[in-house]
Amino acid sequence: MPIDADKLTKPIDHTPRVIVTRHLMPSVEQRISELFEAELNTDDTPFTREQLIAAMQDCDVLVPTVTDRIDADMIAAAGDRLKLIASFGAGIEHIDIEAAAKRKIIVTNTPSVFTDDTADIAMAGIIGVPRRIREGVGLVRSGKWTGWAPSGLLGRKLGGKVLGIVGMGRIGQAVAHRARAFGLEIAYTNRKRLPEAVERMLGARFVPQLDDLIAEADILTLHCPLTDETRGMIDARRIALMKPGSSIINTARGELIDQEALIAALKSGHLAGAGLDVYPDEPNVDKRLLRIPNVMTLPHIGSATAEGREASGEKVIANIRFWMDGHRPPDQVLIGL
Repeated sequence: MPIDADKLTKPIDHTPRVIVTRHLMPSVEQRISELFEAELNTDDTPFTREQLIAAMQDCDVLVPTVTDRIDADMIAAAGDRLKLIASFGAGIEHIDIEAAAKRKIIVTNTPSVFTDDTADIAMAGIIGVPRRIREGVGLVRSGKWTGWAPSGLLGRKLGGKVLGIVGMGRIGQAVAHRARAFGLEIAYTNRKRLPEAVERMLGARFVPQLDDLIAEADILTLHCPLTDETRGMIDARRIALMKPGSSIINTARGELIDQEALIAALKSGHLAGAGLDVYPDEPNVDKRLLRIPNVMTLPHIGSATAEGREASGEKVIANIRFWMDGHRPPDQVLIGL
């Protein structure tokens, strides 16, 4: 009889206790309550570190989000009951995956759900920063707009400009697909070059070295994960390589950019603007960024659509149910892959 490669353990013989750390879509919470012994966070107050540890000691399955930092010490303190961390969201850097694996705790995420939503927000920055949308909205709302003028609030056209994409995974490719329709020239760098057929489809040109891509981009957009190698990779040296009057868009992770270097380049005028949906110390946003006119500051809404959040919740439920039945969850995070 063939061995089921997807079989992990025997099905569990009880209804699992599931603790959800943030308020999810009502339909998702209702389904979780119907299927499991659930504890929900209906007022959406983020858990403290101590509350997370207590929750991990009191459940079979923890459903955290990207705002919940779960390190090795917390996993060590969880005890023997916790068997599954079914994270809501695609990111996994907030969880110590290796520490979980050592304790035989399965970790899952919800990939592919927010690709289009995040690409749409990136495009809002790619269009909005060169065209100074944030400044225009502010001018009208201030009541100081005096009407159309030939030289009023001049921005930069998109057609013919080089869009440099750092990270050409699902989201990067979705951005390239959208940007091509605006007449942007697409250049990208990635750990691995895309197949030639995909490059042709996207109209994208591979640039092996990040420094070279940065130097030729009129607009630089970040779509790579946060790792030890990528943390702070857009630093003062690399920002200095960017063209005067260029701009940078970040919908990935705030820690990819050296914020002090970014602010200095914006204040000096070396960079014409920035579109930011993520920050190093969320929810805190450096007040200096708020005072710079052509910086679009969004409250981490790249994935904030009702459809996407519902689909992510459904993936969480599917991962838990596969695990309950003794099968490998479809979105299990595997070390080294």
